[in-house]
Amino acid sequence: MSNFDAGEMMIAFELNGEKVTWEGDPNMPLLWYVRDELNLTGSKFGCGVAMCGACTMHLNGAPIRSCSTPIAAANGGSITTIEGLTSEASKAIQTAWQKLDVVQCGYCQSGQVMSATALLEKNKSPSNEDIDMAMQGNVCRCATYQRIRAAIHEAADSLAKEVS
Repeated sequence: MSNFDAGEMMIAFELNGEKVTWEGDPNMPLLWYVRDELNLTGSKFGCGVAMCGACTMHLNGAPIRSCSTPIAAANGGSITTIEGLTSEASKAIQTAWQKLDVVQCGYCQSGQVMSATALLEKNKSPSNEDIDMAMQGNVCRCATYQRIRAAIHEAADSLAKEVS
């Protein structure tokens, strides 16, 4: 986590396509603002130190750990939460998750879906190695890793069929 000036700061960014502003501590974790101030609770608090991935959001299309990302990092950017996913890749991921019954307890799933979506938006045909690298840092206590990988392949296949 980078440290910005400890004083208050006006921060403006786009969240799920809507303009938002925050005036306050620029070091406050982005997750706190999204969950506590905006009541978007799809992104979860897991570890608080960017190790589990439950809090994953996208900043300008790239997955970030919002529990350790200061809100100031979003200034002028675009944040997407699980509630704001609308891309074809995200729809394919969510459909594959349901089809292959990936979820057990479900706590980590918003972070898993966010990381998987970011992968498919950049790589339409990922290998197992690509998937493992992209999903690294997304912990699933229920150990559904094989189903997660299979669902990502299923989503990639469905996207390929749409193109052809």
